[in-house]
Amino acid sequence: MKLKSLIQYLEQIAPASYQESYDNAGLIVGSPEDKIKGVLICLDSTEAILDEAIAKGCNVIVAHHPIVFKGIKKFNGKNYVERVVIKAIKNDIAIYAIHTNLDNVLENGVNEMLAGMLELEDLQILSPKQNLKKLQLFLNEDDSNRLTASTLTNGMKIHKSLRVSNYGLDEMPVVLFETLISQGIEHAFIQKTRKLLGEDIQFEISDVNNQNSKVGSGLIGYLKHPILEETFLRRMKYNLNLKVIRHTALLGQKVRKIAICGGAGGFLLPQAIKAGADFFVTADYKYHEFFDAEYKLVIADIGHYESEQYTIELLYELITKKFSNFASHCTKIDTNPVNYF
Repeated sequence: MKLKSLIQYLEQIAPASYQESYDNAGLIVGSPEDKIKGVLICLDSTEAILDEAIAKGCNVIVAHHPIVFKGIKKFNGKNYVERVVIKAIKNDIAIYAIHTNLDNVLENGVNEMLAGMLELEDLQILSPKQNLKKLQLFLNEDDSNRLTASTLTNGMKIHKSLRVSNYGLDEMPVVLFETLISQGIEHAFIQKTRKLLGEDIQFEISDVNNQNSKVGSGLIGYLKHPILEETFLRRMKYNLNLKVIRHTALLGQKVRKIAICGGAGGFLLPQAIKAGADFFVTADYKYHEFFDAEYKLVIADIGHYESEQYTIELLYELITKKFSNFASHCTKIDTNPVNYF
């Protein structure tokens, strides 16, 4: 099986267009035409991970974090990023990253996995993205008959479609095909439509003042029953196998409504407070940022690696349930660069 089939499947779950603007998710090293011999799943693509992939006979690494965030001008092996890329190319190992696009989906995403570990239910996106575009295609009757939802939407997130016949345009009868699509895929959608129907199709794209309730940053969820703050901290430490939790002052109340964001989620604190969360569980908080809680909730910083560590299991489950014609492995290496004494 070719790598592009695996990529297409993963991007049906977490489309590349859902990644943040600063991110570099996707195929970083390798060709979509590479045949998969084996897959190693990890959080970080390090030199040790490459050695593990070689030892296991894997020629594909699926990582959460991209090994390359910014442009590389020289490949001299002076830092671990350059060395990993060089070594991957020399050993014909492809590296694919599924990062903030996997963070930003409600279902089968990083935060849903974390919420499950914390025993949360009734999950909703904490900060939904306003990322919908309205696409209108003006087609003749023959083209409209060839246009089917399955033809265009394979691998794309289409929210609804509407056909209206006998729509007048320049006094010529046409068919209006209207659909809501996610921001970032509009050009790919048009390209695919032109390939199907021809280059001269007429279309309009406009912004929609609407939110995509299944795409965005963080999650808000509920514990089954209210519990004491100390009980929730103990549960979190046990369930996530944490060595330490940094947190703001406890407020002396029971908690039930929990906001979470795997990785660095401090930017979501205003949304967590507005949502009425009792706890905000995330990572990478700086000293002065803890003051921003202002006794409105409890901030719990559990560590970046710790908040995302179970993403490895998530990806393993997704891949192995779909594909059985190659071996998939969870890394045995702890790539967390932070140590505790």
